[in-house]
Amino acid sequence: MSDLTGELIDGRYELQKLIAAGGMASIYAAMDLRLDRLVAVKIMHPHLANDEDFVNRFIKEAKATAALNHPNVVSIQDQGWNEGGSPAVFIVMEYIDGNTLRDYLFERGSLSVDEVLRFVIPVVSALAEAHSLGIIHRDIKPENILISKDGRVKIADFGLARGAQLGSTQTVESSVVLGSVSYLSPEQVQRGISDARSDVYSLGIVLFELLIGRKPFDGDTPIQIAYKHVNDRVPSVRSIKPEIPESIDQLITQATSPNPDQRFKDARELLNALRNIQESIDPQKRQLSLELDLPIPPARQLKKTKTGKGEKSEKGEIRIGTQVIERVKSLTQPIKPPETTPTSEIRRRASKRVKRNRVIAVGLVLVLAGAGWYQFIGPGSQIAIPSVVGLSVADAKAQISKLGLLSDISSQDFSEDVGKGFVLTSIPGGGGHLPKGQTVHLVLSKGMERISVPSLAGLTQDAATAALINAGLKVGNVTQAFDMKIASTLVAGANPAFGTPVRRNSVVDLIISKGIEQLALTSYVGKSSDQATNELTDAGFVVKSAFAYSEAVPAGAVISQTPSDAIGSTTAPKGSTVNLVISRGTQFVFIPNLFSLSEADARTSLESLALKVSVKKIGSKKIKKVTGISPKVGTQVKRGAVVVITLS
Repeated sequence: MSDLTGELIDGRYELQKLIAAGGMASIYAAMDLRLDRLVAVKIMHPHLANDEDFVNRFIKEAKATAALNHPNVVSIQDQGWNEGGSPAVFIVMEYIDGNTLRDYLFERGSLSVDEVLRFVIPVVSALAEAHSLGIIHRDIKPENILISKDGRVKIADFGLARGAQLGSTQTVESSVVLGSVSYLSPEQVQRGISDARSDVYSLGIVLFELLIGRKPFDGDTPIQIAYKHVNDRVPSVRSIKPEIPESIDQLITQATSPNPDQRFKDARELLNALRNIQESIDPQKRQLSLELDLPIPPARQLKKTKTGKGEKSEKGEIRIGTQVIERVKSLTQPIKPPETTPTSEIRRRASKRVKRNRVIAVGLVLVLAGAGWYQFIGPGSQIAIPSVVGLSVADAKAQISKLGLLSDISSQDFSEDVGKGFVLTSIPGGGGHLPKGQTVHLVLSKGMERISVPSLAGLTQDAATAALINAGLKVGNVTQAFDMKIASTLVAGANPAFGTPVRRNSVVDLIISKGIEQLALTSYVGKSSDQATNELTDAGFVVKSAFAYSEAVPAGAVISQTPSDAIGSTTAPKGSTVNLVISRGTQFVFIPNLFSLSEADARTSLESLALKVSVKKIGSKKIKKVTGISPKVGTQVKRGAVVVITLS
């Protein structure tokens, strides 16, 4: 793509310099002339702007990121099409003045545990917000994690994001799996399927790389790397660096499990685990995180008075930052020295409230114990159902059977992602629960549904439309074209063509016949037969030729033409036949002088004039010459007449 530095996009964004370029788009630092601020403008490469799939994916990136309201996500400010200058599809983003996490790795080689947690926790926090909205990033890698000069961590490039409200960006027909191969989860490589747990896997790979300074798998080709993700376990970080805490090692092992069901279910669960590890390493982190995470109570609930460490309410509460800790009034009362009374007297004087509280506490313990027994040991205990999507029926049933559950095949449905005969989903789905001995219903894939475009040739437009709708297809554009076989106003063809397998609800364009095209017919009488034949054939006619003698038309010229165009207004259907009569020249010839010629030479000369030869030999000479000609030399005769030559 050519450098667009200096261009004015949408009459508002002045491109100042190219700061990054990829296979799909280039990113420029630009000045927003309307608000006088620095922004980043991402512009799709022109050769992709005509590809609807790429444009949709580009727009979905803007929608995916704009749907997120999180301080650690690069915000989207605008999106559109440049119409005033160079054609361009663009996204306007928050400008981050800084470096990528990849730059830090190049400079440092690897990072300490504290540094890794400081960089990664904000990223996981942003992804937790995305996962809660049903948005999956699908391209987590150090290149997409930005660190500004003031230390803010931001995640960028939701160009491969997908979610229920965004639709899928995967190209099923070509089996293209999007994302960087070094960070792809096994299910993305094998089946092109991804969910929140796939992002968790990628985050686990990023954690490994930040701590060790290299990716867990390497290979000469992307296919070799993808194969290792499917068939090998990510190595233990402690086996490479024993000083790394065991809790970090266990977290990475769980996050990069080949089985998605054994990973953290989403980024929120991973975030909680990371924060626990961070607090165990540095307990002060807990106090800091509480101050940031707890909601601020409405100001009208408390009348505040200043205290040394915070604000004190009239209800005896201390408010530090956004955290409110209710004080127990009994702890604030002066402590009186115990009375010198016997122990038996103290027990008798125990207040009714203390006795009541003890009874309530015992009751709660019994209720909780009973509920725990019912839920985990007794009749209420339930079994978590594993995800069996994409497995064979045998493997799925084996996994379910191990857990003490039954399974059956309840139905089948078409799928663009899961192969025929494999499990498409289960009822209940993965992550659900059932009591032991209950049945999990499996729904199998019937493979990709394909409908053949029905043959519509010769039907009216209304009849063809009805046939397409009945077949589960939609009618697209209707155009007209000449057709040699189909009568005018009837369907002559379709795009895709009749018999082509397509998806349900695909759009089929109809071609309506305008009948046989009528072509203007030019007269070639008196013109060269070669010219007539070539020009009529190029115009779309079929030419048939016959020959005749003519005293007026020279040999090789057209004597007559059918149909004719004597007045310059005749038309004929394209593909119809034009008959030409071509002149052989005059019908009469003159007898040439053949005296003293041999028989062979005399015969050749006469036959070239379309005359017949009769030979009469006399005398005893071995070598004979022409000594007589009849009719005599110079006589005019018709072609085909017999000429007698005498040899002696």
